[in-house]
Amino acid sequence: MDEAVKKVKVWDPFVRFFHWALVSLVAVAYLTQDRFLDLHVLAGLLILGLILFRLLWGVIGTPHARFSDFVFHPRAVFGYLRDLVALKAKRYIGHGPAGGAMVVALLLGLLLTALSGLALFGGQEYQGPLTGLMRGLDGFWSEAVEEVHEFFAGMILFLISMHVLGVLFSSWAHHENLIRAMLTGRKRVGEKRSPARPEPGFPRESEGR
Repeated sequence: MDEAVKKVKVWDPFVRFFHWALVSLVAVAYLTQDRFLDLHVLAGLLILGLILFRLLWGVIGTPHARFSDFVFHPRAVFGYLRDLVALKAKRYIGHGPAGGAMVVALLLGLLLTALSGLALFGGQEYQGPLTGLMRGLDGFWSEAVEEVHEFFAGMILFLISMHVLGVLFSSWAHHENLIRAMLTGRKRVGEKRSPARPEPGFPRESEGR
């Protein structure tokens, strides 16, 4: 095969399943937030379970699934974004600095959204994992938990929008279909102008700038 179009396996089956299952569950949770409470809560519980498994997989999973491969120093993240806008950002086989930062932001945001949703569910006298802890809250605290849950839910929608725009722009800038890569798990290698990250771990502050 031509070296310029040679492809390697980057995303393992669990990472791909996690990604698309999360997309589906977030959509279900969003569409059922005002009605179908049981389905909304079920989607939230499944999201929470997926996130917990992803956190574990980020430690013991395949090389490009590990946090050590895509958690970068903040200077590298901002430097990458600057270079991306200038159309001179280097290409990464796994998540680049901006993509890695978005993964972390989404995981934390979804985790807080799910936990605040469980707290709200328990505080409203429904049966759930946090019912015993939250039952009996007065109106002020119940409303506060609801506001926190809605805040994080809104933040997730904003992050998802930024994520989609970032994927589309990066796909255009690097001439690569990143959506298809998350479906097949494979990405191209062999381009001299787009070197892969040499090894996992935190980069030096100057890396990626």
